[in-house]
Amino acid sequence: MKVIVGLGNPGAKYQNNRHNVGFMVVEALNHKLEILNPKQILNSKFEFSKRFNAEIVQTKEYLLVKPQTYMNDSGVAGAKICRFYKIKYRDLYIVHDDLDIPIGNYKIQHGKGPQVHNGLLSVEEKLGTDQFWNVRVGVENREVRGNKGVPGLVYSLQDFVGEEKIIIEGMITKIVNDLVRVVS
Repeated sequence: MKVIVGLGNPGAKYQNNRHNVGFMVVEALNHKLEILNPKQILNSKFEFSKRFNAEIVQTKEYLLVKPQTYMNDSGVAGAKICRFYKIKYRDLYIVHDDLDIPIGNYKIQHGKGPQVHNGLLSVEEKLGTDQFWNVRVGVENREVRGNKGVPGLVYSLQDFVGEEKIIIEGMITKIVNDLVRVVS
């Protein structure tokens, strides 16, 4: 079974933040898989699991996860799920925003994440390893928007605006197409 965990923060306040691009990707992936395999998915809506403190969509082949612990404690849900389902780390994909990569770009890498990312640090700490797949979604655009000098933490909690929304939608489509191959 493949597990794809999108990192983000729960609630409408954070819905369109750069930091929530992990949630955006797993939601778009769920929608795409629903269209491609309508008979395979019994319930394609994310449902809250108290056991894992996460919203989950599950099939025999994959688990899509949105931890509801807030970004800095994302590893709690991810580790519980991996232990419960006995997931091998090579089958774990963590989707997260990355300020080391310009907006419109992404990387899928094994064991390599951004220089600093509290959500990812939580995952690594709770799992005791960094040997899983990172889906690094570029959100850096401070030069263009005139936000040079704005700290990363503040910037990542801002919403995508204007043309950024179009760029992010296109990038999410590309990422989803790559991830469909992983779970199909």
